[in-house]
Amino acid sequence: MKRITSNFVVEATSIDEVKSLHLPPAIAVKDIAHRKGEEIAKKHPNDVVISADTIVILDNQIIGKPKDENDAYRILKLLSNKMHTVITAFCIFYNGTYMERTVHSQVIMNELSDELIAKYIDSKIPMDKAGAYAVQDNKKFPIVKAVIGSVDNVIGFPVEEIKNDLVRNKLL
Repeated sequence: MKRITSNFVVEATSIDEVKSLHLPPAIAVKDIAHRKGEEIAKKHPNDVVISADTIVILDNQIIGKPKDENDAYRILKLLSNKMHTVITAFCIFYNGTYMERTVHSQVIMNELSDELIAKYIDSKIPMDKAGAYAVQDNKKFPIVKAVIGSVDNVIGFPVEEIKNDLVRNKLL
């Protein structure tokens, strides 16, 4: 958000994301982003509220956050040397209405050795990340070979698209 404006507040939600995971991936991510924003917009009806959620999809299956280190290893091995999709859905609530959009990126992973995976897991970085990786740490841990599309989307907040929609709707 700092790349868009200096005037913002981050507020966490209490929604149950698991409630949406039975839905098809592209619908689940929109549902989660919408429910997050709706909860905050009810508390702040006169403000612009932006909510987002990001998922990692491989073979039409959502790859969530790892449950533990063994699960992080399993996920990284599963993604190793493959291409997967990252979808971020975002909603902008304003003046009693909202708009929503999704941004898709493709990520091609390097072939990940057991040694690299072990060092990466030891860093604790993968433990709270969908897909068990963070592209922004790629210089230190070369996990990702290439991103086709928005890198910000893979990080979880497609800055350019959100800013464009705020400007288009005269909210910025």
